[in-house]
Amino acid sequence: MSDAPGHPPKPPARAGRVSLWRYMRLFRQDVLSAQPARLYRAWMAEFRTPFFRSYLVNQPAIVDEVLKARPMDFPKSDRVGEGLRPLLGNSVFLTNGATWARQRRIIDPAFEGGRLRDTFPAMWAAGEAAVARMGEGPREIEEDMSHAAADVIFRTLFSLPIEDETASAVFHQFRAYQRTQPILNAAAFLPLPRWMPRGHRAETRRTARAIRALIRGLTAARMAEIEAGTAPDDLATKIMTTADPETGARFSMEEMVDQVAIFFLAGHETSASALGWALYLVAHHPEWQERLAEEAGAALAQGPDLAVMGKLRLARDIFREALRLYPPVPMMVRETTRPERFRDRDLPKGSQIVLSPWHLHRHERLWETPDGFDPARWQTENGRQCLREAFIPFSAGARVCTGAGFAMVEGPLLLAMLVRAFRFERVAGHDPMPVAYLTVRAKDGIWLRTERR
Repeated sequence: MSDAPGHPPKPPARAGRVSLWRYMRLFRQDVLSAQPARLYRAWMAEFRTPFFRSYLVNQPAIVDEVLKARPMDFPKSDRVGEGLRPLLGNSVFLTNGATWARQRRIIDPAFEGGRLRDTFPAMWAAGEAAVARMGEGPREIEEDMSHAAADVIFRTLFSLPIEDETASAVFHQFRAYQRTQPILNAAAFLPLPRWMPRGHRAETRRTARAIRALIRGLTAARMAEIEAGTAPDDLATKIMTTADPETGARFSMEEMVDQVAIFFLAGHETSASALGWALYLVAHHPEWQERLAEEAGAALAQGPDLAVMGKLRLARDIFREALRLYPPVPMMVRETTRPERFRDRDLPKGSQIVLSPWHLHRHERLWETPDGFDPARWQTENGRQCLREAFIPFSAGARVCTGAGFAMVEGPLLLAMLVRAFRFERVAGHDPMPVAYLTVRAKDGIWLRTERR
């Protein structure tokens, strides 16, 4: 249970219904506060527009049906992809069917279990660099964690520290991009023909072009190193030299740019979000923070060996609580390819199925103290059951995030390294309010006071 007064912050839900146009405006501002309060108890809810029907689903059995039992019957919705395509192109995050299957056959081997041991020293080095950069006093922690997570991605993907000129440029452009791009844009609500502009903001298009140009330069340089036999054995080299076992083809230049863009988005934005909220939560609950510092001091003394992760159990459980309370990707949308029937409702072909980690992870009929911070819950019967049935921060089934295992090493490791080195305290009057940009972030940042231990 919480050991500090009150629960960590949660955006206010709407008490009643709103018009479609009001809902669209709210979505562009913040997807979280646009939702009605009843969704935290509902198993299923229908939302109608003049052009399509949308169904938010919280019942675990139906979530499993969509994600695990019949994932190919529920492809990703293009309505969400429309907003992300300027940056992500045809990356594995947006594709469906045979294209998606081919991409996963090439990408998945780079993230197999044995590769975690190979990438662990780079994660450790990024964690040490994050500790070295961290100063004392009031700090905006989201920016610090974005910097740290970007460093992890560049070290593991391209063997480059964030201080590298190109890596630094990508990082700063991404910071600009994620603040301009809402999760959904007008094309998500309106039946626009393919030739019609998709409603992307000018700044969104500009930063997407800049990021892709920088990534293209990194990819071209790595292709040249592979040809010359001088490429380091990192994730980029592994992906670029892996051939599809069915066709023998490798990714082209533009295909690789698409994939690197989603690796950076998924591996940087989501990790930064979760780490920022995890640090806020331990600042909000100092008794848990001190227990974590004690665990980290003993475990990390072993040095940069993947085996330390087995000793960071509390760090893992605190990071899980951050992922539960503030899932980086708050909603996922699938589409029906044929008529379906769920909970005595008929769903037409083309309906939107909204799977919401934000609501599922706080569902009042599933979790004990759903809005409370309690790392010990994962050792209870309720926590273990919900871990299996109602915890999907990385999605689930065939389309589970390729880097889920990577993230569950990176997050607890950096959290432990930071708390071992610093004490984090709340800044009075600056408790963060979560909002959804590309990921769940704080409206005005997460401000904490840091003090070296």
